[in-house]
Amino acid sequence: MECTIKWLDGMSFIAETGTGHLVAMDGAPDAGGRNLAPRPMELLLAGAGGCTAFDVVLILKRGRHDVRGCSVRLKAERADSDPKVFTRIRFIYSITGRNLKREVIERAVHLSAEKYCSASIMLGKTAEITHEVELLEAD
Repeated sequence: MECTIKWLDGMSFIAETGTGHLVAMDGAPDAGGRNLAPRPMELLLAGAGGCTAFDVVLILKRGRHDVRGCSVRLKAERADSDPKVFTRIRFIYSITGRNLKREVIERAVHLSAEKYCSASIMLGKTAEITHEVELLEAD
């Protein structure tokens, strides 16, 4: 896996991934940025959310469960001093489907958290991670 980061100006950067995709990043105005794009740490958090959402949907689909929607909200706290690592991250999953069982959803979340989601497992080395599940019946 590769990624190249190029400084544009001020505190704006563009990342080009090994698969050829572009992601913009910028800093807060008080750090010289123009607030034009997400902060790098926001992208790290978003990556963990995307990684686990991917896992959960894939696990449910492979189990032939009638999943119709999945969203993951992440609420994170960071250390007060440098390095300002994540110290606590709360993953809140909202899963929509038909006739889904809570234990099936919780098992999918558990498998992602403990086995498959490299991003959240890595972040778990510095952060206390918790998971919550909201199960919604599809219309």
